[in-house]
Amino acid sequence: MTTITDHYAIAEPVSFLNVNVGVDNRMFVDPHAIRLQDPGDRWVKAANHSTETFFLEVAMSALNGDSKRGLQLLQHFEEPWETRLGLARRGFRGHGGAADVGSWIWDALTTDLEALLRIGLLRQIEDLPLFVNGIDRDITSDVTTRIVFSALAGFTADMLAQHPEFTAGPHRVGSFERQVWDSETREWTYQLVDLPIADGKPLLLVPKHWARPRLLMSAGRYYETSVLSYAQLEQAVTLKSGKLLRISKENLQLQAALGRGRVTNLRVTRRAHATEEDLLGQFRAFVDSRYARVDEQTRALRIA
Repeated sequence: MTTITDHYAIAEPVSFLNVNVGVDNRMFVDPHAIRLQDPGDRWVKAANHSTETFFLEVAMSALNGDSKRGLQLLQHFEEPWETRLGLARRGFRGHGGAADVGSWIWDALTTDLEALLRIGLLRQIEDLPLFVNGIDRDITSDVTTRIVFSALAGFTADMLAQHPEFTAGPHRVGSFERQVWDSETREWTYQLVDLPIADGKPLLLVPKHWARPRLLMSAGRYYETSVLSYAQLEQAVTLKSGKLLRISKENLQLQAALGRGRVTNLRVTRRAHATEEDLLGQFRAFVDSRYARVDEQTRALRIA
């Protein structure tokens, strides 16, 4: 197993995720992690603009009942194997293909999640894993990578200019036509990108802080923190002393209506909104307040 820096004899530290070039690496592009990086960075800005415009276009299609447009937008998630990230057996190939994944998202947005869209609670790509079955870290990473591919290609070009080792000796760079999201036209299009070739295949570099072992905003984390905390307050009893007696989260999970899962996440989110509580917004704030970059030791353990 050879990392990028080993393969090209590049001195560390480097700004890109130093993956092994010949295998899938167990790190995942996280759209919320990108959102928490330096907003002045040109590629962070470009990536966030891409995810925001894409989600807005899909959301408007759902709210306007334009299934042709919505499905057309969501069925272009070709698997972005150039990053060497994720788990191929659990990516698009492991879930019946990109068209199926797009259909899952569209079906959710036009049925169970439509109310959250209309009231503005659901507004970012990273919200989807909290409520859509089958959309977890692997699929989220693949979808996000495809949407921000142009920004990643720009970052890769910067790294090629910064590290001449990518073109030294036997190493070469190739030009490839790749599908990208155009934030200005709000359409999928194709772009010619220059990528280094490693282990015989194109390599797309990823900023090291854009990928994580687990999503910051995962269904499980939302359930364990915001959802169960709200349920505790719902069922709390005020004692004569004025003290609030809460049921433990462990006991709450034993209740049929509060079992772990995205159905519970959605049900409690709706119930909270009925009492003017933005549970999803509170969760985002909680995640942001606890954010810490992945340390080098943890990152190294996730590189295959």
